[in-house]
Amino acid sequence: MAHVPLRLRALLIAPGEPLPRPVRPPDRVLRYGPHPDQVVDLLEGGERGVVILLHGGFWQAAYDRLHLRPMADALAAGGYTVGVAEYRRVGQEGGGFPGTFDDVTAAVATVLTRAPGRGPAVLAGHSAGGHLALWHGCAGGAISGVVALAALSDLGRTLADGLGGGAAAALLGDRAAELLPRLDPMRLPWRDDGRLVLVHGTRDRVVPVEMSRDYAARNPAAKLVELPGAGHFKLIDPLSRAWPAVRAAIAEAAGEDPRPPAPGAAGGELHA
Repeated sequence: MAHVPLRLRALLIAPGEPLPRPVRPPDRVLRYGPHPDQVVDLLEGGERGVVILLHGGFWQAAYDRLHLRPMADALAAGGYTVGVAEYRRVGQEGGGFPGTFDDVTAAVATVLTRAPGRGPAVLAGHSAGGHLALWHGCAGGAISGVVALAALSDLGRTLADGLGGGAAAALLGDRAAELLPRLDPMRLPWRDDGRLVLVHGTRDRVVPVEMSRDYAARNPAAKLVELPGAGHFKLIDPLSRAWPAVRAAIAEAAGEDPRPPAPGAAGGELHA
């Protein structure tokens, strides 16, 4: 399919922040199961590597992959092959545990086996998608690195604090005590190989930046990039001042030499 922009209404899920933009349609849609949401939108970008994106929305069916299309378009234009994964979510048949987690595993495997891109593969997730990316990254596999953007990296705290209107309770049901040791990145060991970069804005009002700070302090393999003044949704907006730092994090997770953020951009500090 020719790379001709198609005007689609792409919405970020932040209240009052619509982003109508011309975005490119997927070159292919890969199906990995019978459910309508067991799909991956694939954008063929180039030889730089493969980036698999997991969207946020507190694992809930009300939010889907649509709001990551501008981000996917920008990464494809930068030379990556991009897979935007959808998965069953809470409120849908099969959503929650184990369906949501099984879908992430299947979606990643599908992209890695059927995407035309060459080079390293990076798994990047935002918010609840960041949690899923960290969870999957702990298991190892063929992923070169993980980028967790404003990630819900502490599922236990998400549950205890009732973030997202009790979203973690809905995800775990009445099995929290049993499932947290298996699903909470804060309780899982990071694999010996694979790069891990966390990016978080200091003005995030949805997922507190302290969550990434605590995860990075616990996990010596993690690098934390804090973006002064950036909010939750700026990290997935390629027109925001946060974008150069996100782009650099993806490059680093892929094993490239990340370029420093452009002058005046919210590049943040790199914390070991």
